[in-house]
Amino acid sequence: MIIQKTREEIEIMRESALVVSRTLGMLASEVKPGVSTLHLDKLAEEYIRSQDAIPGFLGLYDFPNTLCMSPNQQVVHGIPNDTPLVEGDIISIDCGAIKNGFYGDHAYTFEVGEVAPEVKKLLDVTKASLYKGIEQLKVGNRVGDVGYAIQKYTEDHGYGVVRELVGHGLGKVMHEAPEMPNYGKRGRGKKFVEGMVVAIEPMINLGTKNIKQHSDGWTITTRDNKPSAHFEHDVAIVDGKPELLSTFAYIYQALGIESDEETPFRQQALVL
Repeated sequence: MIIQKTREEIEIMRESALVVSRTLGMLASEVKPGVSTLHLDKLAEEYIRSQDAIPGFLGLYDFPNTLCMSPNQQVVHGIPNDTPLVEGDIISIDCGAIKNGFYGDHAYTFEVGEVAPEVKKLLDVTKASLYKGIEQLKVGNRVGDVGYAIQKYTEDHGYGVVRELVGHGLGKVMHEAPEMPNYGKRGRGKKFVEGMVVAIEPMINLGTKNIKQHSDGWTITTRDNKPSAHFEHDVAIVDGKPELLSTFAYIYQALGIESDEETPFRQQALVL
């Protein structure tokens, strides 16, 4: 069952989402060669707690850390460790936080130094596909409209769209209805309604769509060991249209990137 949120609840969820956004922004300048994912994980936990929030992933389904840290061929759910990042890596950082009883949950794939051109293109296309999907999140459309938009855009570039892992509704629990696949057929699936809040998160592979799970019970990698990219936003339906609750603006501020990609999905200006 889809749990519709009131305007007041959506604004509370915006606060939760922005805790995650600020956490990712803080980490942006820390992602560099020689730094371990476990070090970044500790920074994130400290920061989230400083925001009167608690880590949303730590202990969830017995996950052992604050962040899911997935480098290179890891798709999602990587466990932080002491292995240092190296020049040319990419690293998906997926972060969750709970504030005032609601979850925020979003992700960004960072470049570690200079990355190969074909990998940079994968990141650019995957992030662009996120907004292609968000465009379709409006009253009267259906889950398949979002999935189709993401799938078509990324498959037109020759990439593999992961099937087993999907986005989801979001609220007082991390995973609510509906599931939000990154593939699908237009006009199929649950119909979108006012007050929905979902996490849309394309997981796109440079090669095959096929994946495998490792013996730790968490880490997912591509079957062909080619890189995978992952970007995620929290989005509500407000006045029938998509409204971003999370933002990459803190990341861009840290990295000196200018972008207006989020502007169409904000009914009010974001104040940093």
